[in-house]
Amino acid sequence: MAAPPIAELEPLTDSQVSQTDEPDIGMTYSELSVIGRIRKISKCVPYSMSCKLIRTWREVLSPPQGAAKVKHFFQMYSVNRHKMTTVTPSYHTESYGWTR
Repeated sequence: MAAPPIAELEPLTDSQVSQTDEPDIGMTYSELSVIGRIRKISKCVPYSMSCKLIRTWREVLSPPQGAAKVKHFFQMYSVNRHKMTTVTPSYHTESYGWTR
């Protein structure tokens, strides 16, 4: 449980994991969770998401930093969106990922 989350896409280096997901993604899983909920549940586009996150993350990130996270998220989302239809389903534990 204490191991860092990894996708195991890069080979081991000296029998040690050299890959960690959060630095590769550019944001933490908690940030991804917040952004994913705002995108899916609140149906926000980049501008409205940035406005929400400025209020939500005002103690943690400056408005330009929050906007950069949103921009990065949507860039990566658009680049990788096709994988959602070509990859076999996997277990996803966010409540917004469930079909009701």
